[in-house]
Amino acid sequence: MPKISAFDIRIGSLIEHQGKLWRVLKKDHVKPGKGGAFVQIEMKEVSAGTKLNERFRSADKVEKAHVESHKMQYLYADGTEHVFMDMESFEQLTIPGDTIEAQIGFLLPNTEVQISFHNDNPIGMELPDNVVLTIAETETVVKGQTAAGGGKPATLETGIRVTVPPFVNVGDKIKVNTETGDYVERAD
Repeated sequence: MPKISAFDIRIGSLIEHQGKLWRVLKKDHVKPGKGGAFVQIEMKEVSAGTKLNERFRSADKVEKAHVESHKMQYLYADGTEHVFMDMESFEQLTIPGDTIEAQIGFLLPNTEVQISFHNDNPIGMELPDNVVLTIAETETVVKGQTAAGGGKPATLETGIRVTVPPFVNVGDKIKVNTETGDYVERAD
């Protein structure tokens, strides 16, 4: 099994820990005033669905689960299920929403993703680093009301909320980091 630094774990990654297969849900880098930096990982066991919070130091290594990835294209949501198409075989695959719940807000039809398979079962999805989404709702900023370095909340077309700079408006397309959920820049 390939081992990776705990700091290289990505949200959506699959790791083997304590003899079980886990999907990473959240990741926080913590740099305390004293002592070394660490990463706090919230993960969910793939088969049982139990959650675990684990702290890893920078020297810690974790086992990346042996998974096969297939490049797939997101087609549409069908109730709580999500339909993808294999980019090579054109076969369609349906994945339950709870398998990819933390990532659904970054999915638009035609988005290309990597779907991970463990023993031929779809168990996860890797998104592109950034996606372009349109702002559906945000507040208008009154001239002279801008706070230094502050942002304003915005709801995107998929329903997720991000903080955007004051100059961004409804209808604008923005690039969002899929790992952090943060605004990156305006998109053309």
